[in-house]
Amino acid sequence: MRAFRLSTIGVFVSVLLSASAFPVLASGSVAKAQNLYQLCRQVKNDDTIRPYSHELYGGTAKAFKKLFPDAKDTPPESELQTQASYRCMDGKVLACFIGANLPCAKMNAARDNPGADEFCKANPNDDVVPAFATGHDAVYSYKCLDGKAMVTGETWVLDKRGFAVRLWADVPRH
Repeated sequence: MRAFRLSTIGVFVSVLLSASAFPVLASGSVAKAQNLYQLCRQVKNDDTIRPYSHELYGGTAKAFKKLFPDAKDTPPESELQTQASYRCMDGKVLACFIGANLPCAKMNAARDNPGADEFCKANPNDDVVPAFATGHDAVYSYKCLDGKAMVTGETWVLDKRGFAVRLWADVPRH
């Protein structure tokens, strides 16, 4: 019985500590923006991809304009809900916007690419291996030479955490 009480107390203490460390869980969505900024300041780097938050709308709109300067307008909030993602790097909140050929996940930095290899077996001398074969998260671009995939360059430059630099921007506070 004593072991049960100790484990129950341990769980209770863990829940209390979690609620105090991350008030977003305890106090609702109004604190989400402040808490994500606070979390990022505390942990510095966290590669967890988080979904869009309305509380971050203003900063998210600014990040969108930074990443897509030629866009006429910020997308409607309904699109941001499906496209915007956040993570922490160097104590800052960063945003990425998922789209065609815009992966917000960590990139595949392996030079060997099974998809490129298979494509080249079927297309032995193609000048370009398409992204559908390599995966949109492949760092390298390839061509086929005598049925073998050859690296021709880098498609993405990575930050120190393994994400594509040009797809992520700081989410400033209003």
